[in-house]
Amino acid sequence: MTITVFVPRDSTALALGAESVAAAIVSEAARRGLDVNVVRNGSRGLFWLEPLVEVASPQGRIAFGPVTAADVASLFEAEFLTKPTHALCLGPTEEIPYLKQQQRLTFARVGIIDPLSIDDYLAHEGYLGLKAALSLTPAQIVQIVTDSGLRGRGGAAFPTGIKWKTVLGAAGDQKYVVCNADEGDSGTFSDRMVMEDDPFMLIEGMTIAGIGVGADRGYIYVRSEYPHAFAALNDAIATATAQGYLGDNILGSGKAFHLEARKAAGAYVCGEETAMLESLEGKRGIVRAKPPLPAIIGLFGKPTVINNVISLAAVPLILARGAAFYRDCGIGRSRGTLPFQLAGNIRYGGLVEIAFGPTLRQLLYDFGGGTHSGRNIRAVQVGGPLGAYMPESQFDTILDYEAFAAVGAVLGHGGLVVFDDSVDMAKQARYAMEFCALESCGKCTPCRIGSTRGVEVIDRIVAGKERPKQVHLLRDLCDTMLSGSLCAMGGMTPYPVLSALNHFPEDFGIAVEAKAA
Repeated sequence: MTITVFVPRDSTALALGAESVAAAIVSEAARRGLDVNVVRNGSRGLFWLEPLVEVASPQGRIAFGPVTAADVASLFEAEFLTKPTHALCLGPTEEIPYLKQQQRLTFARVGIIDPLSIDDYLAHEGYLGLKAALSLTPAQIVQIVTDSGLRGRGGAAFPTGIKWKTVLGAAGDQKYVVCNADEGDSGTFSDRMVMEDDPFMLIEGMTIAGIGVGADRGYIYVRSEYPHAFAALNDAIATATAQGYLGDNILGSGKAFHLEARKAAGAYVCGEETAMLESLEGKRGIVRAKPPLPAIIGLFGKPTVINNVISLAAVPLILARGAAFYRDCGIGRSRGTLPFQLAGNIRYGGLVEIAFGPTLRQLLYDFGGGTHSGRNIRAVQVGGPLGAYMPESQFDTILDYEAFAAVGAVLGHGGLVVFDDSVDMAKQARYAMEFCALESCGKCTPCRIGSTRGVEVIDRIVAGKERPKQVHLLRDLCDTMLSGSLCAMGGMTPYPVLSALNHFPEDFGIAVEAKAA
């Protein structure tokens, strides 16, 4: 009897030795004359357990982890293929609390299927959304996405349906769908996991978007540091084209959509949608002034839908199960789920997909387990390097776009970086200004010059040189950057700086009672 063993091919698992683990399992099984089929699945997102090896059984998959190549011989000695007795055995994978407490919609297949097997994809609700879309008019497709309440998962949280409706109604002999997969925020990896671990889902979502807005060509702008994602996408695009899910005549419908993956330029600012368009056109990645909006004049001057990976990856399920199914998850204007990514000084780092509504504290402790160091959590940066630093007093903030905005923070892409009580928040604030200075495209003065001056002012504050005057100058500078920058690069840099200054004044040498001065 053939027994199937799953070993992840996700980048995180590979970095932790999954390739050698898979090779050792194949070698040891052959030496013992056992019939083992090793399937390279995606990661479940429980990164502290990677490489996570799973064995298929009549009761479901049984997990073992973290497994090293040196552990493989002992696993076979303990007959792990049929007996869950080894010390590394975690029991049924689906019963692991970290995973069981999640609400996986977008990531329902991730870690379960072979990412490059279209048969696996089809066996797990794959392409049901596209088939439903092919029976609808473009306006009906756009309306379903609108009614679902889906908002952009890249940071701005703009309603996806409104963006699609604008492109649908725009005049143009050519329209495009562009996926912004230049995932550059610190502590984020959900886009990478989709591209590596379930690429057909993204391809299907983009195809539906193309049919919905009247675009017959799409591009995925992939972060240059993601070689495994880029390779997986190209393989999946070739397979989807060969199977009739892409091309001139999608599933015999007469509708066309062609897709291409492009490597990004390696600049953080190219994650801004207009700089990304410039880069796609072969130019230097510099932010464009808006208006005109890309939905009207976008790639090569044509109407263009631009969405993040997670936004587009949510679309197939919405079309397959209906707008109400997705809308019924979440709270307020934050509908559906968001894959949160726990990183930094966290005990259980990884991906957590849950519906909007729980608190930041629940995410940090119920899932994350507190800090890896065992010390108290002092601050959490949510939303990437330009997100605010949230102190313990804000940990009961609900995971909701509007709730975070109300306390001067952003959910952004769902990335969290955790810091314990040994962190120097003045240094973190300085880093934010320095990061902006290094990554600015240089087009607008508030970002280009303001960030450089910001580093200098913070240095003077920490050194105690005319501190009250310099604090006033820093706040004034942040206000100029917030109000005068062309894009979020300069416009959001004040978030981490001011949050550090307001909530952790003692790190700047400022008396606590004077923090609001």
